[in-house]
Amino acid sequence: MITASQLRAARALLGIDQRQLAESAGLSLPTIQRMEASQGQVRGNVDSLVKLVEALERAGLELIGEGAASSGGGRGVRLKTPPTMDETS
Repeated sequence: MITASQLRAARALLGIDQRQLAESAGLSLPTIQRMEASQGQVRGNVDSLVKLVEALERAGLELIGEGAASSGGGRGVRLKTPPTMDETS
């Protein structure tokens, strides 16, 4: 559905902090913090994940899945491949 790194990048693109996202999604700040601290796919109950994705989409963000093409023409960023340990050192 959405990864923790996508979630952090989405907030950065929108220029909002965790508290603003929590309010927009109707979730608590600790819920957003836990989601962003997840490893890989965001963990949470289905209702919370749906609220999160809907809030991001309302804000004008398009989530692009692995290997999927963007349906819109807006600006954005995409990670080509995960960095290797050599590249991050």
